[in-house]
Amino acid sequence: MISLCLLGFYSFGQKKSSTKPNFIIIFTDDQGYQDLGCFGSPNIKTPNIDKMAEEGMKLTNFYAQTVCGPSRAALMTGCYPLRNARNDDGEAPHPKLSLSEVTIAEVLKPLGYRTCMIGKWDLAGHHAEQFNPDLLPMHQGFDESFFTPTSNDSRVHLLRNDQLVEKNADMSTLTKRYTDEAIRFIDKNQEKPFFLYLAHTMPHVKLAVSAEFKGKSKGGLYGDVIEEIDYNVGRILKKLKESGLDDNTYVIFTSDNGPWWIKKDHAGHAEPLRGAKTSAWEGGFRVPFVIRAPGKVPANKVSNEVVATIDMLPTLAHIAGAKVPTDRVIDGLDVSNIFSGKKKVLDRPFFYYQHYELRAVRKGKWKLHLPNQPDSTSIVYDKWQNHIAPKDRLMFTKPMLYNLESDIDETTDVAAQNPKVVAELTKLLDWAKEDIGTYKHRGKNARPLGNEAYNTPNTILPSN
Repeated sequence: MISLCLLGFYSFGQKKSSTKPNFIIIFTDDQGYQDLGCFGSPNIKTPNIDKMAEEGMKLTNFYAQTVCGPSRAALMTGCYPLRNARNDDGEAPHPKLSLSEVTIAEVLKPLGYRTCMIGKWDLAGHHAEQFNPDLLPMHQGFDESFFTPTSNDSRVHLLRNDQLVEKNADMSTLTKRYTDEAIRFIDKNQEKPFFLYLAHTMPHVKLAVSAEFKGKSKGGLYGDVIEEIDYNVGRILKKLKESGLDDNTYVIFTSDNGPWWIKKDHAGHAEPLRGAKTSAWEGGFRVPFVIRAPGKVPANKVSNEVVATIDMLPTLAHIAGAKVPTDRVIDGLDVSNIFSGKKKVLDRPFFYYQHYELRAVRKGKWKLHLPNQPDSTSIVYDKWQNHIAPKDRLMFTKPMLYNLESDIDETTDVAAQNPKVVAELTKLLDWAKEDIGTYKHRGKNARPLGNEAYNTPNTILPSN
């Protein structure tokens, strides 16, 4: 009898250990590098995310893109946004992502994963009412979705799959409602592996917070919003523990770009980094990142390796045992060894695209900015320069080199003292121009524009 019980216990253990891991990506909007307790915030308390860092790993050199839509495209496809196939003419910063692109959800689904997208999508058109319904999450690999098509600049309409649920939703309810949906999804899928992409609308403006958190933070309304997000991260972690899924779930928390400087008191903080959202300075691209997976990610670890949103698709695919597309270039790398604590050195460049303009490259401790001049035909100069502090609106007449280890806030150009480094990084930039592309030039390995009809935008919601 004892041997039968042991055999049953052993079989159960074998079954559980062979279960595919679950993945949850919590993606905030416009949250700055400093805007977590574990990243040095002086006035915003984030005990749940801080505990995630204590029980997992914090990455201090993690890169997204510098604005919302491109950042989501990079996360979903593992590619620099300029490489992606688009369902538009390529002029707008926010892409309408082509159905020919392969998302993380589509990579995981063949292995039996249930997939869910909640929150801000922003890959079917950057307009509250006018977007392409054929490019919504349900057509990009997600079994379930509860979302707003784009940002909350003025209003939020909520959809479930392709059906309008609510117009002009109360923004103060969004963080909780999104989390409620996430918990329901976890509840329904405890017996199957799942991928949950929870893209919070906040702290993008317009800021809004529930009555429970209003005025509770020392960081003003912005701090209230972050503290409400943190509380709801705690709800998800609690649900995983109660459901017995904690030891088999990777939870990632990060942001889509740096803080929106022009919004002043309603914006976050990137200290000690220079710059903000829309810029090619570190404050625009480098964001907080925490990953937790008990028994898989070592506890209380900090990695200084250069990792990016483009790495998430190949990394999650490797962990799950899924196949990465081989019919196209994938820019991201499998960084699962970094997450597991087995690898400490990753020799790779990271390219900084300010919308569709190649502006800089980082490799190791060195970052080289390209020379640039005003161009009235480019949205980078025509509009987005006003979104960053005047001191950060520099036009470079020559390459500028910074040592990010000793000069994290990019104050001292050391190009003249390091000509070999400048030459090496210039070659990398030349390669990127040819292979990925830059403004007015699509690279040789960039996918096509407008490979589905895009000339007539689909309006599926009334504007009032």
